Amino acid sequence: MIEADLQAVDIAKLQNTKNMSLQELLNSGQTINITIGLSDLHEFANDLIQKTKSDLEEIVLADKMETYPTREQVCTLLDVDQSTLWRWSKRGYLNPIEIGGKRRYRMSDVKCILNGGTK
Repeated sequence: MIEADLQAVDIAKLQNTKNMSLQELLNSGQTINITIGLSDLHEFANDLIQKTKSDLEEIVLADKMETYPTREQVCTLLDVDQSTLWRWSKRGYLNPIEIGGKRRYRMSDVKCILNGGTK
């Protein structure tokens, strides 16, 4: 009886997978053996490449957009006191820029420090 129930479940799973795309099969987490045509494999590869490309483009564009946080925001991000920013400025480690008479920092410089490097 148990074997028959398991076979029925396997057949139901197989019937559910007949109309699934390769990506849907992959996301389903099921363990199955499949035979696919070259055109389906090519379509899957192109979809995967396109998704990866768009994800990378978003990351690159986000990194290229420079922001200019305030001194207080930088202190919070780096978990340092304002006197540390002043000292870093004197040493040339993290230099502020003036925008409209206000001191700001380049977010790209702050990210470099957060990643363990120097700007």
